[in-house]
This record gives sequence, structure tokens and C-alpha cells, in this order.
Amino acid sequence: MAASVFPALLLAVAALLLLPAAEAVWLELPPSGTKCVSEEIQPNVVVLADYAIMYESHPSSHPTVAVKVTSPYGNTVHHNENATTGQFAFTTTEAGNYLACFWIDSVEKGSGTSLNLDWRIGIAAKDWDTIAKKEKIEGVELELRKLEAAVESIHHNLLYLKAREADMRTVSEKTNSRVAWFSFLSLGVCVAVSVLQLWHLQGFFRKKKLI
Repeated sequence: MAASVFPALLLAVAALLLLPAAEAVWLELPPSGTKCVSEEIQPNVVVLADYAIMYESHPSSHPTVAVKVTSPYGNTVHHNENATTGQFAFTTTEAGNYLACFWIDSVEKGSGTSLNLDWRIGIAAKDWDTIAKKEKIEGVELELRKLEAAVESIHHNLLYLKAREADMRTVSEKTNSRVAWFSFLSLGVCVAVSVLQLWHLQGFFRKKKLI
């Protein structure tokens, strides 16, 4: 039994290591201007993020910040103002770069401030402790559940990459076709211009009785 469980645990660990973990970002917000971070995410992916101002780095000022998160097509998925801490969570509906922008929106700006952003995507956004308590699973069963989620996430990533590759191939084929037609059109225009120039020169020489 132990011999069969050990390879499964190794496989679970290997699969989890292949997935992007939670990403903690430390942002230095200037007194004026905006600081943004972006992440390319595919559709139907859970995104969870926590942000908080780090007053320890700037003890003399206590500003608040505003945050706006937009989708690849410019739709606002989260907006908050006059915040010192906050959280946003959503499930993506569009594929592409999701942009989170932060700026100081209070009168007291000081010399800027630092903000900690904990950004989690997909399997990293799941609260496995809560899931384990709710479904009363632990140990090997919990690791196998994580493995199943990891494999499903990898499968979705591969399907997404395959679809992107097919779209790029279609665009490339259309571009090549248009370039070929443009080349034939350019060649036809050059031939027509040459014929017109020859006809004009022949008429000119006949008029001057040179031929």
C-alpha cells in the first residue's frame, strides 16, 4: 500500500510544481501617477487577490489608495477608493491581459507609499483547508484531490494554447493569402502602367514623325 501511495504523492507534487503559485508583489506607489500590474489569463479561471498598504515603510504618512481592475476588453471587474486594505475576486470571461492599477487618492500623499499585492490564480486561489474540513478529507486523499485539480488545470492550459496556436495559424494563412494577392495586384498594375507608357510613347513619336 505504501509503495503505491508514494509514487502518487510524487506525481502530485510534480504536477503542483508545474502550475503557477500565488504571486506576491510589492509595489512602490508614487505621490502622483499610477502603478499597474498585469497577468495573462485564460477564460473561466478564478482570480483572487488581497492588497494592503504597508505603513511601516513610510511611517510619517498615512494615505489611502484607489484600485481599478480591468479585463482585456476594458470592462471594469473591480473598483475601490479610499482603501487601506481590500480584496477582489472574480471568474474571468475573456482571455488576455487583466490589468490592476493602483494610485494614491487621498490628500495626504507624503513621498508615496508601499503596497503589498497577493495575486492568486486558478488552483492557487482555492482554499484547500476549507475544502478539506468541509468534505472531511486529509492526507493522501487531499493530495490526490490537489493532483486532480492540477491535472485539470494543465489540461485546460494545453487546450487554451492549442486554440491560440490554431488562431495564430489561421491569421498567418490569411495574411499570406492577402500578401500573395497584393503581390499579383502590384504586378498587374506595373504591367498596365508599362503598357500605357509604351502606348503613350508610340503616339508621341508618331506625332513627331520619328517613327
